[in-house]
Order: sequence, then structure tokens, then C-alpha cells
Amino acid sequence: MNRIFALVDCNNFYVSCERLFSASIQNKPVIVLSNNDGCVVARSNEVKKLGVKMGQPVFEIKNLIEQHNIVLFSSNYSLYADMSDRVMQLLATFASEVEVYSIDESFLNLSHVSLESLQEYGEEIRATVWQFTGIPVSVGIATTKTLTKIATEIVKKQTGYLGVLSIAQMSEAELDELLEGISVEDVWGIGHRYAAALRTRDIYTAKDLKYTDPHWIRRHLTVVGARTVLELRGISCIPLETKVKPKKGIMSSKTFGRPIDQLQELEEAVANYTARAAEKLRDQDSLVLCINVFIQTNVFQKDAPQYSKSLSKMLPFPTAFTPDLISAALEALHSIYQPGYSFKKAGVYFSKIVSQESIQFDLFGNFTVEGHVKKTKLMCVVDLLNRLLGRDTLFFGAQGISREWKMRQERRSPRYTTQWSELLSTT
Repeated sequence: MNRIFALVDCNNFYVSCERLFSASIQNKPVIVLSNNDGCVVARSNEVKKLGVKMGQPVFEIKNLIEQHNIVLFSSNYSLYADMSDRVMQLLATFASEVEVYSIDESFLNLSHVSLESLQEYGEEIRATVWQFTGIPVSVGIATTKTLTKIATEIVKKQTGYLGVLSIAQMSEAELDELLEGISVEDVWGIGHRYAAALRTRDIYTAKDLKYTDPHWIRRHLTVVGARTVLELRGISCIPLETKVKPKKGIMSSKTFGRPIDQLQELEEAVANYTARAAEKLRDQDSLVLCINVFIQTNVFQKDAPQYSKSLSKMLPFPTAFTPDLISAALEALHSIYQPGYSFKKAGVYFSKIVSQESIQFDLFGNFTVEGHVKKTKLMCVVDLLNRLLGRDTLFFGAQGISREWKMRQERRSPRYTTQWSELLSTT
């Protein structure tokens, strides 16, 4: 029996989250901005029709914003992450196997649903997510993950499908007709670079790719390309990844809201980034052995002195204890800091990450079971309170209080679902 997959994709997710709590912007053009409000990271359909591109700098579309009264929002990642969790929890009630592919996409195993009921089941998924979260989604259903991607893109572009399309029950001829309208660069896993190579062999559409010799594809596009060809033929080669793989590297880095020339502010920034990376580390039950710190000036400010430097520091034993990590990060910062420069960016990168289960205690007593357990319990309390009462309910002194260097978020909406002080109020 063929497996059946569904891809559930939240429509214009960041914009949908903003609209959820603001009825006045439901049909207005909306843009969500990147860190420091510099570039476009999400667009409503109205904005897409105006030709605004992803990643486009805001200063380039200033006239367009004023002309069409486009509503701007700073990124509100706390809100988006929480709404994503709510959507994913709902999707888990429709299938025993779910792969959370990204913050706004999930693959589901619908092999338990009959072919005749797939369209109706997809409509039920869409209606349920809308009812309980207010987030509109598109649902594509097919016999492979690659085909679900194609089905979902068709649903987004053609409103006649009303948000749901099942192609699992289509005949070969019907499917080929559908694939003929899909450009080869729009096929999942192909992209512009591979598409250019394929066009030299007169492969322009998903249908052309489907009937290409897999051995030639494997030779020129690697095994990933060969799997894509088989997936287009309805042969499932890409399984669901229901368990999130622990990250082998964790980065925490942001551009400052204004240039920093004081060591104290750099220390606060690096301490904050280290604390954030440590949270991600503990979320996946891991420890880290190597921490890299980097700082750099504004490379776009050509008339200013330029300086960038990084330093890796090995820890004496693996840890996820924030104070120890902050101490190591600040020690590295002091080694690379040079006065007389205005810094625009800093960051922390964790490597040599190991599982909690694989730690080895020190024979000479520098790394003991008792010490490790105490530190683990303390961080559990900190993480729990911050999760329940909002980020930075508890934080370490090295992270600073005013943090005037923080990135600009002048247009951030309230964190309605994760911060008690910012709950939606009717008064």
C-alpha cells in the first residue's frame, strides 16, 4: 500500500499572526520587518501583488509604503513561535506521525485515510486549525513529500481549490498535466543552480524532470536529485523525520540597534547571546565543549576604521550552565576586543555539542556528579520560570538591565500569548 503524505503550510505566517490580534488590518497590505527593521521578511498577498520582494531593504520601497498605506511590523518572534506550537499541537491530533519541517510547515502521514476521503480530511484539518488558532493554512496531499510540496504551491496560487488539494488519487495523465505547469526550479530540492544545468538538457518543467533518466540525474545532481525524480514518479524516497535531530552547532548573533564603542555594552551583548544559545542547548538536552565569540564593525561604513576578530575557547568539561558559559565567552571577548572601534555586530557559536547522556565525570573531582546535578536543577528552575512568566523574568547580571544596544524593534506588536503584561485588553 502506498503511503500518503500531507503538507500543511501556514499562509504568510508572520503576517497571519499579526492580523490575528488586529481586526483593522485584515484586508490591508502588511509587511513584517527583519532585525533592526531593515528588510522585508514577510508580506501579505496585497504586498506581493505590488512587487515587493523578500529581503528587500525598506528604504527602497519607502514611496510604495506611503502610497499604499502599507502597515509595518517589527518581527515578534515570541508570538510567532508560540502560535506555531499551537498549530503543530493541533496537527498532531490528525496523524500519528508528524514532521515539523519549519516554524510554519509540517508533514503528516495520512496513510490511515482512504483515498476517497483525503480531500475531505484535508478540509477538516484546515477548518480545525482556523477554528482553534485563527491561522489560515494550505494543505497539499500526495503519495510523496515532493508531490505534497507541489500540491501546496498550486493551492496557494489558485484560490479555486479553497486551500486544499489532494493529488494522491489522480491518474498518471492528470498528474502529468499538473506537473507540466510547474517550472523545474520550483521543484523541492532543485533550485536555481540545478535548474540552470537541467535547462541545458531541455528539462524545463517538473514533468520533464519526472521522465529524466535517474542515473544521469544522480551523476550530475547527486543522490538527492535522483530521489526527487523518483518522488515525482510517486515512489516515496524521503521519509518523515518525526524526531528532531539535535543541532551540531548553535549560533546566537544579532546586529546592534546602534554602534557600540564601550566594552561594557559589548560584554552585555555577548552575555545575552550566550544565554540565548544556552537555552537552545538545554532545549535539546545537550552540553557544549567549545564556544566561539566574534565581533565586527560595520563593513558597509567604508569611511570608518574596520576590525573583526573571533576566538574559540575549549571548555574544561561539557556544560549547559549559563554562568560558566558566560564566563568563558567574556574571557574570549576580552582577548579579542580592541578599543577605538565602533562595533555593529557580535555573536556566539557553540560547537562540539554532545548529549547529556554521554558525559563523563572527572576522575580527579573537578567535574562531579553533585556539582553537575546542582547546576542542572538551577537552570531547570530558570528555564521554567522564563517559560511560564516570560523571557528574562530571571536573567544573569552580566546580561545588563537597560540594554540600550538592543536591536531596533520600533514597530513590534505586543507578545500577546507569552507575556503577562502584554495580554490583549479591551479597555
